[in-house]
Amino acid sequence: MGSSSDYEVMEPAIKTLTEFGIEIEKRVISAHRAPHALIEWASTAEDRGLSVIIAGAGGAAHLAGVIAGVTTLPVIGVPVRSKTLDGLDSLLSIVQMPSGIPVATVAINGAKNAALLAVEMLALGNAELKRQLLEFRRKQTEKVLATTI
Repeated sequence: MGSSSDYEVMEPAIKTLTEFGIEIEKRVISAHRAPHALIEWASTAEDRGLSVIIAGAGGAAHLAGVIAGVTTLPVIGVPVRSKTLDGLDSLLSIVQMPSGIPVATVAINGAKNAALLAVEMLALGNAELKRQLLEFRRKQTEKVLATTI
């Protein structure tokens, strides 16, 4: 997260990943206020065993882009709703990455979908995780079909 104030938005990602049994690192590192620390953290992420990075930030929201610039791990950006432009500034900052440095981007405050996208990526090489993901989808479908109006 770019700031501790982003935690409330990012909490559904943390909860979802934990429910799937995925070990995570949670950090607050600002792309603007602590750029050297961010570059050190991101450039060594793969060495620490990370496979996917989810980065949530608001406003200028350069966090995901800076991370993507120093690692080849997949980076998923979560635009955090801001007071000024209701998150549109964050969304555009994350989604408009230059060619060659991609960042997968979810909806404004879409941390849960960021986590599920990470699970899908990790499940490509993990049969148990794939089974859990299929079970999650099955239950989700059952819940929708059981809904009455």
